[in-house]
Amino acid sequence: MPAENSSSVTEFILAGLTDQPGLQIPLFFLFLGFYVVTAVGNLGLITLIGLNSHLHIPMYLFLFNLSLIDFSFSTAIIPKMLMSFVSRKNIISFTGCMTQLFFFCFFVFSESFVLSAMAYDRYMAICNPLLYLVIMSPQVCLLLLLGVYGMGVFGAVAHTGNIVFLTFCADNLVNHYMCDILPLLELSCNGSYINVLVIFIVVTIGIGVPIVAIFMSYGFILSSILHISSAEGRSKAFSTCSSHIIAVSLFFGSGAFMYLKPPSILPLDQGKVSSLFYTIVVPMFNPLIYSLRNKDVKLALKRTFSRINFS
Repeated sequence: MPAENSSSVTEFILAGLTDQPGLQIPLFFLFLGFYVVTAVGNLGLITLIGLNSHLHIPMYLFLFNLSLIDFSFSTAIIPKMLMSFVSRKNIISFTGCMTQLFFFCFFVFSESFVLSAMAYDRYMAICNPLLYLVIMSPQVCLLLLLGVYGMGVFGAVAHTGNIVFLTFCADNLVNHYMCDILPLLELSCNGSYINVLVIFIVVTIGIGVPIVAIFMSYGFILSSILHISSAEGRSKAFSTCSSHIIAVSLFFGSGAFMYLKPPSILPLDQGKVSSLFYTIVVPMFNPLIYSLRNKDVKLALKRTFSRINFS
């Protein structure tokens, strides 16, 4: 649908992180560095899992998809964000803004649900180790991934549909470094209680359902670990979950802080800083968390480097 049919505004200006001239260039190089680390880390983990057959098991299939989501997520946000540091006006068209919003919501929801699928995978591995590969068959993994990306599409369509039909009358300065839901709603002329309610319900589904699934999985995991007699066995079981727990805490903690508080409690300027965590920091740290704390990944890395050196 053309922008003119729903809004007199045909383009937006993204305010960026700061309006301090002296910080623009340092921040440009800082976030460019973040993007390079994110791209190298996630693409490296994707390549590593693809090249090493001993990693072709459900746990690493989900990790492969997490890395793919994280790389795509940061690519949807950071390149446009970098423009705000080097251009006088970081302009984005109405269509471009809605497209960025769509992919932002898609990757946020997909990450939420892939993290819950990974929790279910750990539950099966620890609570049903003898039946793990039977229960987590390729067909089951495929269904879980279809659910992950299906919920991504649901979140993206619901949020974008909620925003795209709003009217933006005059002010087109988005107080953010990206086209996010709350800053756009704040700019609209006809945003209503219904729009806020839709956002709250959809965000609650996107964060609440995965969190409940994760807590249930770890409740069963904790119960199972406490029944392991040997200290070494308990330590090994905990170690397989530690990376996932860190990733979950970072992602859901920052997301809930941004979206499940009223705007009066969390002003948008502070919200920008909060959203940095789940849009930039989390995708950058996930491959580091999983590679530095995972023996199988470190072994695969050594084998891959050995092959390269031998060649």
